[in-house]
Amino acid sequence: MKKINYLLASILFFLTFLSKAQPYQVGHTQITYTDPARGGRSIQTEIYYPAVLAGESVPVSSGVYPLIVFGHGFVMAWDAYQNVWENLVPQGYIVAFPRTEGSISPVHAEFGKDLKFLVSKLQSESAVNVASLFYNHINTKSAIMGHSMGGGSAFLAAESNTDITTMVTFAAANTSPPSIAAANNVLVPSLVFAGENDCVAPPAVHQIPMYDSLGTACKTFISIKGGAHCEFANFNFNCSFGQSTCTPAPTITRSQQQDASSDFLKLWLEYYLKDMCNSWNAFNDSLSVSPRITHNQSCTIADPVISLSGSLLTSTSAATYQWFFNGSIIPGATAQNYSATVAGNYYVEVTYYNNCPYPSNTVNVVATGVPNNSGLEGLSIYPNPSDEFITVLFTPPSTADISIRISNLIGEVVYQNSFYGIANQIQTHKLSLMELKRGIYFIEVGSTTFKFVEKIVKQ
Repeated sequence: MKKINYLLASILFFLTFLSKAQPYQVGHTQITYTDPARGGRSIQTEIYYPAVLAGESVPVSSGVYPLIVFGHGFVMAWDAYQNVWENLVPQGYIVAFPRTEGSISPVHAEFGKDLKFLVSKLQSESAVNVASLFYNHINTKSAIMGHSMGGGSAFLAAESNTDITTMVTFAAANTSPPSIAAANNVLVPSLVFAGENDCVAPPAVHQIPMYDSLGTACKTFISIKGGAHCEFANFNFNCSFGQSTCTPAPTITRSQQQDASSDFLKLWLEYYLKDMCNSWNAFNDSLSVSPRITHNQSCTIADPVISLSGSLLTSTSAATYQWFFNGSIIPGATAQNYSATVAGNYYVEVTYYNNCPYPSNTVNVVATGVPNNSGLEGLSIYPNPSDEFITVLFTPPSTADISIRISNLIGEVVYQNSFYGIANQIQTHKLSLMELKRGIYFIEVGSTTFKFVEKIVKQ
């Protein structure tokens, strides 16, 4: 089963690679949204999206895409981030830039609320507004991102916000209210970029305290060697003028800094927003070998480990769990713990922040009080596959009330029956599959003292 999962993941990765070889064109539109919760506040927004043909308000390319909402820096316009949308949109992301709080006296709290609002608004537009350009084109995966002031405001937007998938910031500047304090309540996976030579928002005062304060269980800090504050964006006079008044100066080019951050950003977003499982390993491999960066990371995304106490199996912590017995899924066994009732081989498959599966070590349960499968060696299911009927034949090892249950791949019980079985007497039961849809199911035969799970196929 584990080999099959890895094969499927490899096929998915290959198909995704082929799709990435055909980048999307960039469409653009400007929409002003209104937030009724803040007295009808207007949020003028520039949106760039995958399109069949490049242009203004052209149709969105067929498909659904993750959403990224990006906050601009202090007295910087959205168009300084052409490098961002030209990098991300062709890869299949929708990127929205609010134009609010662009004055010399911005209100950071309101800007953070704008970023947060746009995620829910655009996803809602996609779900319910048939007249929207983005109807049925935005999925539930989203990121809040930002640079400088926008990076600090991203912390405000992500604070206690479980509606987003991830947060990514570039040279984030501490805001008022403080981003450093808000970081404690940011619980989504977060990637914090810094420029080693940033003299505008020095990492030691801004990004590092933000990173250290993050409440998320998965966070990564990347410092670009020789990088500076403004070079995460394209040239902007206001940013460059401010940077020219302080030291140290950057020792790498704007292009080099953007290439370095883009390479890591791409892998991070592929994993968290597109469920491309191999991208997480590639991201971490790059962290360990890249000469362009230094980094820090606190994140546990790895194969789980099972501990055994008596017949109780316990997995290390994850988001979801699915237990397997002798290579077959155990329907309904989706908790962190599983109490084994039959001796044999068990493992669990978990997920963390997306649908990427991580299988555990295999544990052989032979503890006292857990019967061995040998009493069920006579079990037989035929014909299998079948399109009409199957016959279940077995000899129970003990006299007991016995149940037969059929479940689908998501654990829903589609058939259940029970009967009284006599020890060592052959039991024969003919079951109809005619009401079931074609596909794979699992049949469970057992009592309080034994259990066996087998796969069946309805043709």
